[in-house]
Amino acid sequence: MNAGKEEIRELDRIYRLNLINSISGIKPANLIGTVSPEGINNVAIFSSVVHLGSNPPQLGMIMRPQIPDIKDTFRNIKESGFYTINHVSREFYKKAHYTSAKLSREESEFDRMKLTPEIINDFAAPFVGESPVKMGMKLLEFIDLPNSCILAIGEVERLIATDTALLDNGQLDLSEYGNVGISGLNSYYELTALDTLPYVRENEIPEFDGQ
Repeated sequence: MNAGKEEIRELDRIYRLNLINSISGIKPANLIGTVSPEGINNVAIFSSVVHLGSNPPQLGMIMRPQIPDIKDTFRNIKESGFYTINHVSREFYKKAHYTSAKLSREESEFDRMKLTPEIINDFAAPFVGESPVKMGMKLLEFIDLPNSCILAIGEVERLIATDTALLDNGQLDLSEYGNVGISGLNSYYELTALDTLPYVRENEIPEFDGQ
């Protein structure tokens, strides 16, 4: 394929949707946990969580346009100011995928998909019990984007990870607990560690052979 902007625009709608959603490569699979003012736990899969900074620890998350209807995840975060981010592993990725279904506001995806809502240290939003890595988030700001999507910026208030997932240098070993990623909207990939390379200093760049 070698397509310009106009050629991309003229592609079949579903083909274009799948293509553009997959060109960014593998994206992280996370379940976002929230609770409504009525006390109903909500959980939904997102593939748009990104690192923003380490000190203070902040993560961003892209949310779709809230038109014509406001989605439960956005509404709950706006109302409470808190949410959780939970890594998805191979053990429950199918359950995680089906949280994208449009259920009624009165029905909990935790119940429907047989996932476990977990309250830890009285945090104001439910964690996913099955997740090996979980983050309790406090909303800092919503930023409107040019395409009507919304960037939610949050600060990590609590971090929970299984001990076996942590390496000596503080990094997470994603392959140890079967972390999965998403390509496009519905293709799931297992992640396998390939290599760990050193911090790059100019005088330590190797002589590549040009191949």
